[in-house]
Amino acid sequence: MKVILTEDVKALGKAGDIVEINDGYARNFILKQKKGLEANSRNLNDLKLKKANEDKVAQEKYEAALALKQEIEAGKIQLAIKTGEGGKAFGSISSKEIAAEVKSQMNLEIDKKKVLLKDAIKTIGEHTVGIKLHPKVTADLKVSVAEE
Repeated sequence: MKVILTEDVKALGKAGDIVEINDGYARNFILKQKKGLEANSRNLNDLKLKKANEDKVAQEKYEAALALKQEIEAGKIQLAIKTGEGGKAFGSISSKEIAAEVKSQMNLEIDKKKVLLKDAIKTIGEHTVGIKLHPKVTADLKVSVAEE
């Protein structure tokens, strides 16, 4: 019997896969526990439409991320840090502060977890910080750090 899996089943496949299994296993386990649907023409058509919709939504999210990338790379944010004698910084700038400044200066909502900052910024000058917008899209934000 052919079955369309509605959720991941160990040793069979992932959700959305069409698998050929024994009739008894299909009726007594897969269909009974609603882990799959019988692969008839109606269910196959529904699966096809669902996959097409998911592809369309994924493409729209990718295009939105590309547009946001252009907007971020066109802009620049200004930050200030306290310094002592010799230009030595007393503090640092974290991803949380960068996300807050992007919101206030550029009017863009960015999650602080998406800011790719290995170490906090502790020096004055121009810095480039990566922002992960999508699994395939990363924007480079210019951060200018000045003395307070």
